This record gives sequence, structure tokens and C-alpha cells, in this order.
Amino acid sequence: MPTETTVFPDRAILHLDMDAFYASVEVLDDPSLKGKPVMVGGTPDGRGVVAAASYEARAFGVHSAMSAARAVKLCPDGIFLRGRMDRYSEISRRIFTLFEDYTPLVEPLSIDEAFLDVSGCRRLFGSAEKLGRTIKARVLEEVGLVVSVGVATNKFLAKLASDLDKPDGFVVIPPDEARTLLAGLPIRKLWGVGKVAEKQMHRFGIRKVGDLLAIPVERLTDQFGDHAAHLLELAIGFDERPVIPVHEAKSIGNETTFRDDIADADHLQAILDQLSAKVARRLRAHGFLTRTVTLKARYPDFTTHTRSATLAGPSDSSVDIRDTARNLLTSNLGRRGRPLRLIGVTASNLVHPGVGQGQLFPDPGRERDRKLDQILDQVHGKYGPMLRRGADRD
Repeated sequence: MPTETTVFPDRAILHLDMDAFYASVEVLDDPSLKGKPVMVGGTPDGRGVVAAASYEARAFGVHSAMSAARAVKLCPDGIFLRGRMDRYSEISRRIFTLFEDYTPLVEPLSIDEAFLDVSGCRRLFGSAEKLGRTIKARVLEEVGLVVSVGVATNKFLAKLASDLDKPDGFVVIPPDEARTLLAGLPIRKLWGVGKVAEKQMHRFGIRKVGDLLAIPVERLTDQFGDHAAHLLELAIGFDERPVIPVHEAKSIGNETTFRDDIADADHLQAILDQLSAKVARRLRAHGFLTRTVTLKARYPDFTTHTRSATLAGPSDSSVDIRDTARNLLTSNLGRRGRPLRLIGVTASNLVHPGVGQGQLFPDPGRERDRKLDQILDQVHGKYGPMLRRGADRD
């Protein structure tokens, strides 16, 4: 089994995660909201879901991807706000521009989260820890928001570190301490171990990460299948994935793991539509078209299925991506009403506009969709992240 310290001893990775980003921006712009349970996204009178919740709202059990109707039951006095994506995007651009002052190796995970590989710039700016503290201080001083920072030798450990002391966290995991630290953590701290899997592992006698390493590989494989090998690598802190800047990306995707498994078809579709819209906006923001859309779905027993479809032509259309993802969910996945614990949408086989032969006579419907996407990208913030285009191709 590989060990992180022998494979990448000199790599330095930061994971930076804005605390409750959408809600924090709302508080930044309206200080009267400070200390109050703020929820951004859908409203209780609609079918939307919560996109972000302040830590005050989370204290009531509210979390992202929860239906707004459920959220208001948990937090009746909560403040529900329609999102302002134009404002969030503006703040995000300022933050990411700041990141790029220190390294070109910035891999966005979402509008409010990124990995930075700072291995090559420590002579100029100091140690990874010093860099992390410098960036954290600049974001607070220049933008007015709090970012949690994780510092480690790989992406898994850096992301784990940024989450260990939220909000306003700053955690460094030295390579020679990673395995000891991991051994004492609850098993749910490993990527891919959620609420249901945690219960399954508890039944198997695995409560902490160290318990996983004490069980023979053969028994783990019998119990958890191919997923066991990946879990064992994470348990020793091994992760060989590089930081990939967005301009080198081979795919753009978004996924979400549910705190509670979801079986309701309408709820799943609402979340899928939201993820599809995010992917389409990211494609347009970074100047890509996609040829392939992939649906990822994970069941409570950890079995994970992917279904892909090739588009008629390269596209960044929200409608194309949404409709393809919907069809994969309803017609290709074979869910048969079973609940899901994770769902995701990925656009791959990326090309830049202008690649390939254009159409001599453009489809008027597609031209309409393209113009509508442009308008929605500009005014999306007025209606929030839960804005839905409607079933114009249903």
C-alpha cells in the first residue's frame, strides 16, 4: 500500500472554503442580518431547495439541498432570501483573482471553494502555512469574508483540514502526523462515507478510521466491494490527484451528497436541474462547450452508477444539459424508485466555441435558448440560484 509521505513529501496544497458563502455575502451587504438564521435559495411557498444556510440556521438542522418547505418547519423564524448570483459571482471573481496572485495552479471546485498548489512558490512567499494565513487575512481585509483554510501535502488531507475547525478554521496537517490524526477521526471523515455508510461500518465494528486499517483487506473487500481499496488509501492519507487549473480541465461537474437519502422523484429532479444549471453556467463562464453529459448516482449501499449521453453537437446550453441529465435519470438509470444518497452532473469532451463545423442555417429554437442563457447569466442574481427556465422542451 502506498504512503503519502514517500510519494509526495514536498508537495504543498491549500484548500480554501468560504464559510456559508451565499449567506455570508448577504450578511456582508446587510449587516442587520448578522447573527440571524439566513437561508438562501428557494422559498417555503415554492418547490425550491436551500442553496446555502448560515451557521445560525444550521443550528436548527437546516442544510443545503434540503427543501425550503422542510427548512421552514425546522426554523420557522428563519430569513429566506432569493439568491443574487451576479453578486456572488462578482465576489467570487475577486477572491479567485486574489488566489492567483500567489499561484497559477488554482482548481475551482465551486464558486466558493478551491484547491491551490503552492509547492513552487514557497521561496517567494514563504511556507505553505504562511501563505495560507496571508491569503486568509487578505480575503477578510479586502473582501470582508471569512475563509477556512486547510494545509497539507495532498487534496484529500487539505480538504479534510479546512473542515476540521469550521467556521473560520485554519488547520495544518504535517505529512508525518497525517496517519495518526486520521486514525482517531470518526469514519465519516473519509470521502464517500455518509450517514448510511457510517451505520453499515458501525455494524462491522468500524467507528474510527484506525479501525478500518485493523481489518484484513479481504474482509473489507467482501463487505464493501471495490470501494474498500479507495477507503484504505484515504485512511493512510494517500491521494495522488494533482491540482488542475480550470483551463486544463477535461471536465466540469457538480455533485451533492444528501444528508438523508432521497427517493422522491420531484425532489431529485429539482436538485438535478440546479446542478445542471451550475454546470452550464460554469461552461459558459470558462468558454467551453461539451459533447458529453454524464449522470452520477450513488445508492445507500455505496453502489455508484454513471450514465452518459453524447449530444447532437457541442453545447453550453442550459436546456441541452438539463434535458439530457433528466433523461439519464428517468430513462437510463433504472432507479425504480430506490433512494439516492448522491447525485451529480458532469460535462466532458470539452471544446472551445468555433471547433467543428458550424451550422449554415442555425435552429431558431437553439438561437432563442442561447440568447436566453446570455440574459439569464446577466440577470440571474435578481431571481436567485433556484431560478428555473421552465419546461420549454418537455
